Amino acid sequence: MRLKKQITLQAITNEVQIKRNGHGVPEITAQNINDAAYAVGFVHANDRQMQIMLTRILLQGRASEKLADEPGLIEIDRYMRRMDFLPDIEKEVSKLKPEVKEQLEAYADGVNYFLDNNKTIFDFKLLGYKPEKWKIEDSILLSKVFGFIGLVDAQMAMQKLIVQMTQNNVEEAKLKELFPYMTETIDYELLKKIKLQDTIVPSAVKWFSKLPRFNASNSWVISGKHTESGKAILSGDPHLEGNRLPNVWAEIVIRLPENKLLGATIPGYPGMPIGRNNHIAWTATFSFMDMLDYRVEHCKDGKYKRENDQWVAYEPRIEQIKTKKGKIIEEKIYENESGLLEGNPFEEGHYLALKWSAQDDCGANESNCLLNFHQIKTVKEAQEQFRKLDASTFNFSIVDVEGNIGYQMSGRMFNRPEGTSGLIPLPAWVKGNEYQGYVAKEDLPTQYNPENGMIITTNQDLNYLGKASPINLPMATYRCDRIEQLLNKPGKKNLAYMKKMHYDLLSVQAERFMEILKPLLPDTENGNLLRNWDCKYDEASLGACIFENLYIEMLKVVFGDNGIGRDVVEHVMKETGMFNDYYGNFDNVLFREKSAWYADKTRTELLTFAIDEGLKMEVKPYGETRKVLLVNLLFGSKFPRFFGFDYGPISLPGNRATIPQGQIFKSADRITTFTPSFRFLTDMAINEVHTNMLGGVSDRRFSKLYTNDLKNWFKGVYKVMK
Repeated sequence: MRLKKQITLQAITNEVQIKRNGHGVPEITAQNINDAAYAVGFVHANDRQMQIMLTRILLQGRASEKLADEPGLIEIDRYMRRMDFLPDIEKEVSKLKPEVKEQLEAYADGVNYFLDNNKTIFDFKLLGYKPEKWKIEDSILLSKVFGFIGLVDAQMAMQKLIVQMTQNNVEEAKLKELFPYMTETIDYELLKKIKLQDTIVPSAVKWFSKLPRFNASNSWVISGKHTESGKAILSGDPHLEGNRLPNVWAEIVIRLPENKLLGATIPGYPGMPIGRNNHIAWTATFSFMDMLDYRVEHCKDGKYKRENDQWVAYEPRIEQIKTKKGKIIEEKIYENESGLLEGNPFEEGHYLALKWSAQDDCGANESNCLLNFHQIKTVKEAQEQFRKLDASTFNFSIVDVEGNIGYQMSGRMFNRPEGTSGLIPLPAWVKGNEYQGYVAKEDLPTQYNPENGMIITTNQDLNYLGKASPINLPMATYRCDRIEQLLNKPGKKNLAYMKKMHYDLLSVQAERFMEILKPLLPDTENGNLLRNWDCKYDEASLGACIFENLYIEMLKVVFGDNGIGRDVVEHVMKETGMFNDYYGNFDNVLFREKSAWYADKTRTELLTFAIDEGLKMEVKPYGETRKVLLVNLLFGSKFPRFFGFDYGPISLPGNRATIPQGQIFKSADRITTFTPSFRFLTDMAINEVHTNMLGGVSDRRFSKLYTNDLKNWFKGVYKVMK
């Protein structure tokens, strides 16, 4: 029994109706939330079975057992087993509110009903895998880990790069210019002793990228004083990996007797991280809260050092990985109160130990908070719920029908020793450096009905809105600045105006740099093309291509030649996601007239040299430099193009600092991106949402819904769901 156009199911207590609207999006009519959750489970198994099962296999660390006995899968299994994301799952299940547990069980029942009544999908038949029953633990695991994946890309990698910089004698003055939240004195002698390890080998990273992860995002809300309707408007624009099929999100409409919900779910979980009901609407951006800290462990003979030269033995946790060919791989994992050791404690040396603030005693709250939004009616109530989240570190923007607007950061933040930033690993054997609990949730950034009638979150520094300072590596403010410019233009705003904002290609970053560069540009063809550029990243623009050439050269000259080496700069920019998150840190140095990074030269001298080199580089229409292929999540690029599993190539719109942030980089020889994956708009005067998605409803290659929303996404056309 599959969902084609319309179907009626016997759910937990009553029948539910599921039909596809004109856009292919499932619409569920149910008598209560448990029956609705059952139907959501059925729909996810119908439309996104490959996605939810592949995600579960990867998170469980069973990929080499269930899919294939190959090195990349074995390495991702090792990583997942080492992290042990739900070490206390039974305890977390016991902490679920009874009504929340019922909802998760109903969702699992819906998934399993579909599996029991339908044949194994083609993708899994090809791999010889038959999906196992879905459990509520699977949904809890997904909801807990969703926010972690982005942290790995950003925070962990940058903290390791800082250690590498110290080991390569980048002086403290330069580091503190680059990382202004770094207030502590740097212990170079200690940091140089650290033996850095790779926690994920390149072959594993290719599979790691298949998991859903937040990278950035935009959101803004405005009160009725700025709108034609006189009611609040919300705009959600989550930026996730775009060059994948299916999309991370799955849209659903749920009609209950007392309420209606419209929004986006993550397959494998019944809640809506982005959505609206009859009373409120909400959306999320990644907060960049620092939830990952390192300690330095001095190890020898399987022991770690503590005060007064005491040595304590590790008690390893043993994980057994069984591959599809029957091979058993035993993994010894060393961890203590400081976290997960990255190294071999039997080889004497100093190693990093990683601690995630949501590692233990965490998981149930994600569902206790997120699965009751069919009952929430006000911004204040929603803020209270979001504040309770532990593992999910997001900026939530909220509006309600009464005209209120609000913002709330979520997540569990370490209570750090005084005078430390979280950017520099501390010696674990020194008294006072032990982990000291968590910051009170009431101290996190929050805002309610600001006087100017607007709230904008674009992953920028929002510490000023709270007593705590959870962000030590914010993204640049350019997207926020551009959104604010457009919202402050004269005239009342409506959804049509918001849609144009979603596709605005002007870069505030480029405008600011051009003020510095214009006086230095030579009177040449390329120099004049750049001088006359409008700072918009249009597909046909030559000026955008020239500016990017110069920008790369500026970074290489200032930070490569005068600090960390050109090869390191190029690797960080092109082979990792770090620069895509933290380019603003580098820009802040370049905007200084004087800097430790300039050594014995002036900024003008360095930029002039970069301009000379950059103008020699090849120039082509900007869109030609932006080609990416949307690849199938499981079979990406394994089949010839005419089989239709992959789509494209397409030209990705925008740039790092435009509202439709289109970032392209390589990770383990694989092209990846982050870009607006889903656009979500609603005016609280009308009970409807306007959306488009980079992808389609289904993950079935031969379904007409596989890529049915792609053209809307490119053309700026929005579905309207009432």
